[in-house]
Amino acid sequence: MAEPDYIEDGNPELIRPQKLVNPVKTSRNHQDLHRELLMNQKRGLAPQNKPELQKVMEKRKRDQVIKQKEEEAQKKKSDLEIELLKRQQKLEQLELEKQKLQEEQENAPEFVKVKGNLRRTGQEVAQAQES
Repeated sequence: MAEPDYIEDGNPELIRPQKLVNPVKTSRNHQDLHRELLMNQKRGLAPQNKPELQKVMEKRKRDQVIKQKEEEAQKKKSDLEIELLKRQQKLEQLELEKQKLQEEQENAPEFVKVKGNLRRTGQEVAQAQES
């Protein structure tokens, strides 16, 4: 870096520039804080001054990972749970079939109902005679 011309001249009339004292750096609090930051950095305990957007993105990512783990845990069902689900589906299917039969019987004409009743009574009589 080139030095200014007035430094080379031995002119005593010129006022030599002096570096100004920074009151912040000379304060005891600033020096203590700076020393503490240097020590923490050497230990690897540097403060995490991340931008707000980065903090939010990291929090979302953590939440997403936790949610994904919970979903995987729900997907991994035991044999007992699988068997119970199968039985529940079978029971629901049987209930639906019963409801359909009841609806069909309710919607059927009167003579079909009477005919069904006659068949049942006829079968019951036949079974009673056989016994």
